[in-house]
Amino acid sequence: MSKSYLTLLFSFAFFLFTTIAFAQEGQSLYTQYCASCHGEDLKGGNGTSFLDGEWKHGSGKSQITRNIKFGIAQVGMPAYEKVLDSDQISSIVDYVLEAEKGAMASNDSIPSQLQALEYNIDVEVFADGLEAPWAVAFASNDQVLVTEKPGRLRVIKDGELQEPVQGTPEVLHEGQGGMLDVAVDPDYDQNGWVYLSFSHVLDDGEEKPGAMTKIVRGKIENNQWTNEETVFEAPHELYRTTRHHYGDRIVFDPDGHLYFSIGDRGAQDQAQDITRPNGKVHRVNRDGSIPEDNPFVDESDAIPSIFSYGNRNPQGLAVHPESGEVWETEHGPMGGDEVNIIRKGNNYGWPVITYGRNYDGTSITDITRKEGMEQPVIYWKPSIAVCGMEFYQGNEFPKWENKLLVGALAYEEVRLLTIVDDRIMHDEVIMKNVGRVRDVAPGPDGAVYVVMNDPHVVLKLTASEEQVTVDVGEE
Repeated sequence: MSKSYLTLLFSFAFFLFTTIAFAQEGQSLYTQYCASCHGEDLKGGNGTSFLDGEWKHGSGKSQITRNIKFGIAQVGMPAYEKVLDSDQISSIVDYVLEAEKGAMASNDSIPSQLQALEYNIDVEVFADGLEAPWAVAFASNDQVLVTEKPGRLRVIKDGELQEPVQGTPEVLHEGQGGMLDVAVDPDYDQNGWVYLSFSHVLDDGEEKPGAMTKIVRGKIENNQWTNEETVFEAPHELYRTTRHHYGDRIVFDPDGHLYFSIGDRGAQDQAQDITRPNGKVHRVNRDGSIPEDNPFVDESDAIPSIFSYGNRNPQGLAVHPESGEVWETEHGPMGGDEVNIIRKGNNYGWPVITYGRNYDGTSITDITRKEGMEQPVIYWKPSIAVCGMEFYQGNEFPKWENKLLVGALAYEEVRLLTIVDDRIMHDEVIMKNVGRVRDVAPGPDGAVYVVMNDPHVVLKLTASEEQVTVDVGEE
């Protein structure tokens, strides 16, 4: 064997070794610094997916490298230039781009059946052909409403997806913004009101105009959005130019009050400021007027709709079927996703107390408890990217009555929480690794409907005829 050939072989082996090592370093650094936001499998969580072919802030290695190095402040992505050197950033970018190359989004990951502790569950695709669906609501047994984040409201009638409802509000579809929640009035059969939440942007001629979560209601007549009324719109001087942490969910308590959530909009300290709408859960009457017994109606300069504060980014609200209390799921930073019971005037601590850390690994605070600030009912560390939630009621899964269904984006899960006296006694994963779970809700038929991102579908879960049998063994 010639000397030149040995040199060539050695060079190739060295190249292969360094390439593999570089790739492994990229994956390791991604897991350490990026996975909590963008998902262990790169499919997204609080942040966007890297596998869907959409690069909203510039594609290609050089632009992605700049985004990691200098951050994207308007969507809450921190700068890593003081944490990672150029070679480390380059290895992360190579890892992400290589993963994107091999990814093909499809519905192939959807199983036909799941197995939970108490039920075997049949799975079917209830609605396909959607783009980034965000929320689901039930107008009747045969009419389901679904929002799509780019700015559309869709009706599924008798199992068929209809054309988008015309005339719905213009939304700011940028970063985490877009068309968000949809809810139907408790007296929908009599009044026909449908409620929407979305990211509203100012038309003030500024290069980067401010935005904030807005709530409206209207009616759907002949697939047209009509009779629109504003339920909540923050003072425009309080709008922010960031493009993340909008919240938002809408629910109604037994007295007919409407609750909605707004995230801190990337200004964490403002969550503690009751003169600001962000970082709060709000309560209004259904027409947008303020209940006289709201906790801060008599406080000078306070936003009178505020019901609770110190909330980071609540993307789940549900009303307990027995107590009538509002429960909330809240995105933490890197760690510290929470479930809370939202009570009048309470402070939930963000960012003074938290079980999470900054996305670059640095400390937000060393305090997890403080007098006058509420503890979560449960928290997840690491974050599961907790999202939509609803208490189960129905005949399809009677053993789940009053248990709490919770969706997770990054961990791609549906969880079932058993509650006793406001405590979580059991936490069961009933669906895993099918896709990012944006919303979950039981329908009037008792089936569980799961709003998915990547694949962009709504799934329907029903009890299988073949049910779980428990082998107790011989006496």
